[in-house]
Amino acid sequence: MKSFSSSSFAGQADALALARMAVAKNPQALFTDFQWFLYEGRDTVFFTAFSTQTYDLDVLGNMVAEMVALAPQLTHGFVGAQPGQPFPKHLLDAITSVDYVDELDGYPDKWLSKSSDIFAHKDLPLFRVMAAVRRGGPDAQGRASVIQVRSSHALLEGSDSALLTRSQLASHGVQSDKANKLPWGDRMKSALRGGMTALIYLAIANVMAPKEQPWGFKTLALERDRLRKLANKLGVRQRSLMFALVTHALNGEGAEKYMSKKVIGAAYTMLDTKRNNTDDDFFRVRALEAKFKVMDDFVAYVRCVDDTVAGIEQKDITSFQVVINSMFKALRAVNRVLPFLPNRRFWRFNGGMHIVLTLVPPHRTYGPLTHGMIEPIYCGAWHTEVNICTFCPGRDYVTLNFSMEQRHLANVDKITALLNEIERRDVSPHTMKPAVEKLY
Repeated sequence: MKSFSSSSFAGQADALALARMAVAKNPQALFTDFQWFLYEGRDTVFFTAFSTQTYDLDVLGNMVAEMVALAPQLTHGFVGAQPGQPFPKHLLDAITSVDYVDELDGYPDKWLSKSSDIFAHKDLPLFRVMAAVRRGGPDAQGRASVIQVRSSHALLEGSDSALLTRSQLASHGVQSDKANKLPWGDRMKSALRGGMTALIYLAIANVMAPKEQPWGFKTLALERDRLRKLANKLGVRQRSLMFALVTHALNGEGAEKYMSKKVIGAAYTMLDTKRNNTDDDFFRVRALEAKFKVMDDFVAYVRCVDDTVAGIEQKDITSFQVVINSMFKALRAVNRVLPFLPNRRFWRFNGGMHIVLTLVPPHRTYGPLTHGMIEPIYCGAWHTEVNICTFCPGRDYVTLNFSMEQRHLANVDKITALLNEIERRDVSPHTMKPAVEKLY
């Protein structure tokens, strides 16, 4: 079935009519293969922040209307969807909620979940907006409320969240560049690898998929200036420092290692403006695969991580994503013929990847959509049986948002202790990276 871009419909009556005909038969007809994969996996994302203002259902309803105007893809994917059209009141009431609480302590962690409720009702939009309002008014920190947006990952990615935080247009258009064609041989090779990967995963997932593990969520906020100064002191990229802090602390020290004793398998994401004709038409993000050699000495480890990241990004950064996109396409084709595949065991199989490190673009509040919201800003994701740390930079803070096996969460507190220790150490000079670095 032909895929349509999720934002190409605004102001185009003919395209809207075609889109509505398509979703009347299949609510996910407009999804690209990547979107379909994330929808079928029930993958979700969240955005949450404290605010100096209070919220009620009318205010939240107006916020949703603004969000839909800026991100029309939010009108897609559910039974009865009218792509590009505002939501009627009964839908707004169904996807918004306000709670009144005595204190805001413990948020946002106490709110974070797999967000499986998003998929419970096929005739409701695939996102929710909720607020908790402090009964006694603003607390000592000026926080009157906390707000959270939860969505199917098929509709929103980190760059969308960053744009919406600035009250900017987050529609997608067609993200691939058809004029930039990869060589025919490379495309064929990637398609074959993607197809074989899909078949292999379908086969071995039923044997090797782990049992569902106890899951948990946790957040941590660190000052950006602190990370910047330490990265310069160590002579590494800021993102390399963050990747190393998280993986080293979670893996543990000494003989006992929680992830791996030799190599930590990680996937990380980045934005890339050099699009090609095999890129997904919806998502801007590109995934890369990395292997970090385990070392007990953190300074040696962070520099090894930095060298690994540099080596990956100096090479062709498209090949891994091209194979992944081909796998999505193959899986969707299998699903059309055999709707019971992929099964739930498939989604629990992560191919031995220890962690996914996602660095989203900077989130800086601006405009009416985020009026009153204050830092730190939290943004993260949940994927079935995948340990994830999402790094969300703001003006003054970077938040680390963890979705992972419960057994790993206790080690999150070791990140701050590790940071304190390395700041105190007298580190020998190293080849310095540029002092000014874009985090994405």
